[in-house]
Amino acid sequence: MTQNRLPPIPKSQWNAAQRECADEIIQGPRGAVIEPFIPLLRSPELCTHAQRMGEYLRYRSAIGLRLSELAILVTARFWSQEVEWAIHAPIAIREGIHESIVHALGLNQTPQFNHADEQMVYDFTQQSLRDKKISNSTWADAQRHLGEHGAVDLLGIVGYYTMLSVVMNGAGTPAPVGAKMPLPLI
Repeated sequence: MTQNRLPPIPKSQWNAAQRECADEIIQGPRGAVIEPFIPLLRSPELCTHAQRMGEYLRYRSAIGLRLSELAILVTARFWSQEVEWAIHAPIAIREGIHESIVHALGLNQTPQFNHADEQMVYDFTQQSLRDKKISNSTWADAQRHLGEHGAVDLLGIVGYYTMLSVVMNGAGTPAPVGAKMPLPLI
């Protein structure tokens, strides 16, 4: 475990730009400066742009919460990102991703999907990360299930959660204390 290189900055030490950024996060749907934004707060402008993009992708994307949460978990597992896993595994189950799928992903195994749209999101996300491109057949499948708007939002989700993973892995950001579903070690 890497030490937490960028721990929370005490609120009393925030500069004006950090305070403005933090206030925007707190007043939004997250309600608090949660783990992904703790290291990013050192760069308030980056943090502000990141949190705004994340707010759209997490809460209002064209693909909906169920499929978004699946893409987030595939991305978190790829990057071995324990914070994103701990936050999103319970949400994915609540939003309708079967627990057996979450368990298989956690173990870095290929899940058995019962829904074609979930298989497509898995394939699309895996190819984006592993192959750094998406096959023509997977792209066509994404178009059938999500349309162009949804396919672009799915690309955005994979890219956004990759960025957060790289930031938190580099910063050594620990998972929330008492996480109910920690990322399995593999």
